[in-house]
Amino acid sequence: MSVFDTLKERGFIAQVTHENEIRELFDKEKVSFYIGFDPTADSLHVGHFLGMMVMAHMQQAGHRPICLIGGGTATVGDPSGKTDMRKMMTDEVIAHNCECFKKQMQRFIDFSDGKALMVNNGDWLKKLNYIEMLRDIGPHFSVNRMLTAECYKQRMEKGLTFLEFNYMIMQAYDFMELNHRYDCKLEMGGDDQWSNIIAGVELIRRKEAKAAFGLTFTLLTTSEGKKMGKTEKGALWLDPAKTSPYEFYQYWRNVTDADVEKCLALLTFLPMEEVKRLGSLQDQAINDAKKVLAFEVTKLIHGEAEALSAQQATEALFNGTGNLDNVPTIELSKADFGLKLLDILAREGVFASKSEGRRLIQQNGLSLQDEKITDVDFALSKELFIEESLLVKKGKKKYYRLVIA
Repeated sequence: MSVFDTLKERGFIAQVTHENEIRELFDKEKVSFYIGFDPTADSLHVGHFLGMMVMAHMQQAGHRPICLIGGGTATVGDPSGKTDMRKMMTDEVIAHNCECFKKQMQRFIDFSDGKALMVNNGDWLKKLNYIEMLRDIGPHFSVNRMLTAECYKQRMEKGLTFLEFNYMIMQAYDFMELNHRYDCKLEMGGDDQWSNIIAGVELIRRKEAKAAFGLTFTLLTTSEGKKMGKTEKGALWLDPAKTSPYEFYQYWRNVTDADVEKCLALLTFLPMEEVKRLGSLQDQAINDAKKVLAFEVTKLIHGEAEALSAQQATEALFNGTGNLDNVPTIELSKADFGLKLLDILAREGVFASKSEGRRLIQQNGLSLQDEKITDVDFALSKELFIEESLLVKKGKKKYYRLVIA
């Protein structure tokens, strides 16, 4: 099976230019392709996970990934999928974030001996002469057509700056530059990048009269169309200092039944026969599939040892056995005695807001040591700590330990 068919079978491919030509290209040569990553934080998050899985599948088939870090474009900000202008970043912050990215990507991608490259578009974008670029690139872009792109439509309502309007041109220029430097023939990215990717494909084909291709992969969304990877504390990060392996495991252990098969196909390397078998499980048996999903995904991001620890901690909570050391811990001081449990948990990010916490308590969704908390004014007292910690259960499956520092 070709890598194109593999990506298609697993549900990665959303849109593609020149499908027949791409299939033929994959069959006859090892292709250099790129995916861009804007270094807007010092860690990748679960939204980037999909791109890294695509790169891994492609590399395993013999093709060469180019991880393009947007050191130049990050100083402007990509308007795609955004309703507000992004904060501009300094070179020092960008360089630090790039180093963090590479460490995380190395779990998926082999960078040795030129098998994969990591490059920074700041290396060429920051040296461009504006007049020369306008003269050289400008004639190949239609403003009328650019304004019809989805990435600009959302920003037009609040006001699209000329700074952001340039983003599509810069991304297209990136593709052309990578084509010159590394014979890169394919740009890949999330489906929200379709307009930008087409711009690069067309620029190379018009200006250079060379073959270039684009492919987008599906965004990681739930069966209801909402983006995955959002928690009470914000994004689901790949850095264990930002999202612990236990919390990471718990997220995948608790996905809805309808999303299990899709996540297994996209985020693990399990054979598709096994993916379909697990995805077909019904009722209580689907929990076995969720356990497999949570373990496999956590193993990929954090390693097998951390995945096993998270698994053991989860089984301890579900079955009353095992090691609780990996359950998220909230340290309290003596000053917390007498405060409302609701206020403490909201302060520590267990609830997104106090109003959410009140609703949960009113719906009997919060327990302390297996006792339902029904009073929104319930106060924490020292007398409750008969043992060294208290176990808080939020909803059906999320647990936290309260300990006195």
